Amino acid sequence: MRKLLSCSIAISLVFFTLGCRSQSDRKIEITLSGWQSNPNEGKLLDKIIREFEAKNPTIRVKREVINSQYMDVIRTRLIGEVAPDVFYLEAFEAPTLIKYGVLEPLNSYIKPDFKLNDFEPNLLNAFKQGNTVYGIPKDFSTLALFYNSNELKNAGFSKPPKTWSELTDYAKKLTIDKNKDGKIDQYGIGIAPELPRQAFMIKAFGGSLVDQNNNAAFASSNGIQGLQLVIDQYRLDRSAAQPSDVGANSNSEAFGQGRVAMAIEGPWAIPYLKETFPNLKFQTAEIPTINNRNGTMIFTVGYVMNRQSKHKDAAWKLIQYLTNESGMKAWANQGVALPSRRSVLAELKYDRNPIYAPLVAGAKYGTIWQAGETLPTIMTNFDNQFVSALLGQQTLTNAMKRAQETANREIYLSN
Repeated sequence: MRKLLSCSIAISLVFFTLGCRSQSDRKIEITLSGWQSNPNEGKLLDKIIREFEAKNPTIRVKREVINSQYMDVIRTRLIGEVAPDVFYLEAFEAPTLIKYGVLEPLNSYIKPDFKLNDFEPNLLNAFKQGNTVYGIPKDFSTLALFYNSNELKNAGFSKPPKTWSELTDYAKKLTIDKNKDGKIDQYGIGIAPELPRQAFMIKAFGGSLVDQNNNAAFASSNGIQGLQLVIDQYRLDRSAAQPSDVGANSNSEAFGQGRVAMAIEGPWAIPYLKETFPNLKFQTAEIPTINNRNGTMIFTVGYVMNRQSKHKDAAWKLIQYLTNESGMKAWANQGVALPSRRSVLAELKYDRNPIYAPLVAGAKYGTIWQAGETLPTIMTNFDNQFVSALLGQQTLTNAMKRAQETANREIYLSN
């Protein structure tokens, strides 16, 4: 009897041990969703995630790439309660999602050793409402003037333009019919007729993108004065080109192909140009001053947590790992965007790299691409009408007035 009892206990202990082991071996799966600019970016992020999983063996991360209609997909999934645990969020979209309460506040997760004050304040503020933090900025980009150093030298210029007036003169001289067939082979500068690239032009003479109620306000005479500079380069001087004018998909491609001698681009263009056009000799400079003011744009993307996530602690561990000093350093090494932690920015010496330094400098005075929850509506209407003015279908004043009125009507009806 005693022997049977001891056997029974032994068998029970075996099953208990197996049960405990299966409980501890069971992994939590969380989903991380975002877009991917290039395959190298994806490989690097996968490597960092594998390192995270090795240090957190009970967590498995499923990475999902959404390159088409990203925010439409995220919004649909948030409504359907099937959104990812962690996802990328651009600063200009953050106010809307914060308003509708779909993001998890992160204050209770953030501990002193995370060193929140190491982040550039204006980048962190893009994901805050009051004192509540809803996202951690993973990186940021500004705009700078990229110029073909050989072409500038050939045109007799020893240094890049410092003022917009100089830029206008440079662009005229760099617009060339090289084979004398009556068609322009190289334009002076490439332009992107989109609000994310033109908002700092609106501010150059004291204009504003929105008013205190987040209604569109860009059609003021001050706002139009800055935008008119772009229109005049394109229509009057004929020294500027859109990518589509020269058979390119982007300003970076048009610049790399030699179809434009200058372009206003961000850090993402640097690895692309070096890899795709290895023989191109290019340098960068801060965007020339307009009305004696420095100006550029600042774009930032944050990691945010879905408020409906069933694994919030695991989701925070992932966000923390991706945005701590070592994770950010590994990510920022590729040079597609700049690290949002000041310590990492300094350690990687981007401010001392001649190609990146003008982009770093812009962080001090740039305009954050964010203007409240109405910005997506404002952007759509601006882009539609600005292109129309660029093509000469209507005056800039009429185009901006129409864009502003339509945007504000849509904003009013949505409230």
